[in-house]
Amino acid sequence: MRFEAGTFGDKTGNMMDWHVNNPYKSMKEMEPKTMMDMALIPTMDPIDIALGSSEKGNAVPAPKPRKKSMTSLYLKFFETAPDGKSRKCKFCKQNYSIATATGNLGRHLNHRHPGYDRQQGDADMQVSQPSVSVSKKPQLQVKSVSVDFDHLNWLLLRWLIGSSLPISIFEDEGLSNCFKFLNPSVKLWPRERVQAIILEVFKSMVEDVKTSLEQVNSRVSITLDFWTSYEKVSYMSITGHWIDENWSSHKVLLDISHVPYGGAEIYQTLLKVLKMFNIDKKILSCTYDNSQSAIHSGHNLKEDLDGRKVPFCYIPCAARALNLIIEDGLKTVKPAISKVREFVLEMNASLEITHDFKQLTTGYQDVWKLPLDASTRWSGEYTMLDIVRKAPSVIETVMRKHEENLGTRYMLNHTEKNVMNIVHVFLEPFYKTTNNLCTSKSPTIGLVLFFMDHVIEMISTCTEGRGSPDWLKAAAGEMAKKAWSYSTQVHNLFTYMSAILDPRIKGDLLPENLNSESNLEEARNHFVRNYSTSHFPSIGNGYSAQDSEEGSSVSFAEEIARKRRRVSMGTTMDELSQYLSEPPAPIATDVLEWWKVNSTRYPRLSVMARDYLAIQATSVAPDELFSSKGDEIDKQRKCLYHSNAQAVLCIRSWTQSGYKFKFRSTEIDFEKLLESSASVPDGTIVGFERRLK
Repeated sequence: MRFEAGTFGDKTGNMMDWHVNNPYKSMKEMEPKTMMDMALIPTMDPIDIALGSSEKGNAVPAPKPRKKSMTSLYLKFFETAPDGKSRKCKFCKQNYSIATATGNLGRHLNHRHPGYDRQQGDADMQVSQPSVSVSKKPQLQVKSVSVDFDHLNWLLLRWLIGSSLPISIFEDEGLSNCFKFLNPSVKLWPRERVQAIILEVFKSMVEDVKTSLEQVNSRVSITLDFWTSYEKVSYMSITGHWIDENWSSHKVLLDISHVPYGGAEIYQTLLKVLKMFNIDKKILSCTYDNSQSAIHSGHNLKEDLDGRKVPFCYIPCAARALNLIIEDGLKTVKPAISKVREFVLEMNASLEITHDFKQLTTGYQDVWKLPLDASTRWSGEYTMLDIVRKAPSVIETVMRKHEENLGTRYMLNHTEKNVMNIVHVFLEPFYKTTNNLCTSKSPTIGLVLFFMDHVIEMISTCTEGRGSPDWLKAAAGEMAKKAWSYSTQVHNLFTYMSAILDPRIKGDLLPENLNSESNLEEARNHFVRNYSTSHFPSIGNGYSAQDSEEGSSVSFAEEIARKRRRVSMGTTMDELSQYLSEPPAPIATDVLEWWKVNSTRYPRLSVMARDYLAIQATSVAPDELFSSKGDEIDKQRKCLYHSNAQAVLCIRSWTQSGYKFKFRSTEIDFEKLLESSASVPDGTIVGFERRLK
């Protein structure tokens, strides 16, 4: 019988037959039953019903009553003869007198048919059942549901986009059957329609993104990220960053582009996207992923913008540079880390091993969250080092206890433990650095340069120290090369200005080779040239460009205004001098909140700060590179088909950034769709589910 989602029907013929055959039921018991009530009605065993029956003229006196539990336990595996004088085993057909004690029958089953209770189903299938009239259970009847299937498809589409799933999910037979179980009339959109709708949504939402960027009155910085899908298609994501008048930072994905041919293709794509969003004159910087093709495209873009007198810089990603530095430090212990990771993976999959490990490491419960991070990223690598350093005996104890399952292949020898301990001590400050970057609310250029300068100091201490083993010095030497390479590429006038405008850094905490008098002088000139006058025509003189008289000639008021602006340049320079003369703010200070409070003290300098604090130190969020969060992101975007990767990833990012989900310029309000389904009256899916609960 086919079930349809809804309330029960009125067909009760079977139920009435059942009640007629049970005359001792009260009127209350004869009321129609719900599904849950029917589930409570016990089923009748036809074998049990036949046990007390006999033919007329051959009645056998009832045997002495025995314990019911014993009778029901053994006798159901024996068939009573028609004359009532013997019983036959259902398995081997051996006969026993009707007077045979049930204990002897039990011993027969245990000795001749071990596991007889598991064979009951097979035996029952071989035995002919007595002809007993037992009524059928009443069948559940449900009414059809009135549901807008387009609503269902829209909700599925949002789930697909939010989870970055391929559109082939709409063709998945298992998913379709789940919905048809509730309502056989359900029809999911065909793949072609889903593809077309996604593209229409993309077109509608990209217009909203363009409109929002047109309203930005500060400089915009971009970041680039590259990856390759499972189809071996290369992609580049371009993300814009800026700070608004209320000192709130904004981040929006501009595009996901296919870049098959390297540097030249990247440059052309970048230029196209910047012009499409009309920010080619607003762009200030580009943070790339340290690849040679990205460096080449950044160089070409700078030449183009310099030719148009648009100040621009391109810088490498600090997080990727730091990750490569740490990888050099881990090379020696990689084989040992792999052993420990194998053990941790086994432990995470076993409740018993996890329980034993947890019981023996109660002092580290705040440090190690179970299941342990076993990713191949830096957070997972450090966890392996940490447990070997802090709980080596616990690991060995757990391994030996479960040696039958784990074997000895995960055991570390003395040398491996010693090397891991040395590397742990050396890299512990690096872990604290990456942890600070991942948890910082404002990982500005200034803060990142401050940390990277500390990294260089730690590496130098190792290479120059007498107590360091030669193999560690060699690793530190490779790390130093990458650290200095990053510093060479990142140190320029733009990063200097961004760093000194961080009130926590200023000039006090800058790296020595960046904190030069020449950089300070150039920064002053840039400030005076770009932020002292043209941004503030109304501050010193009350004149606005909207007040100019008609015609091309310069008005009398404009001449006066220009004189006043020249006079005010000395005051402008005093803003920068006064700001730098004050001591830095504490490291825990919220940079944007500090400028929001102090912008009235530095009206011109605060505008420059809004531009330069938007320069990104990393091309991706640090936690996406150093922690297992990055693995989840890779899984999501690498599984998408090329035909809809751009649209799905962009729509997902835009909705997360607060843009409305729109189809042909009409907003799709998913909250109302859910409310409409929740308000469906009884007799529908919702009412049916409520009854089951």
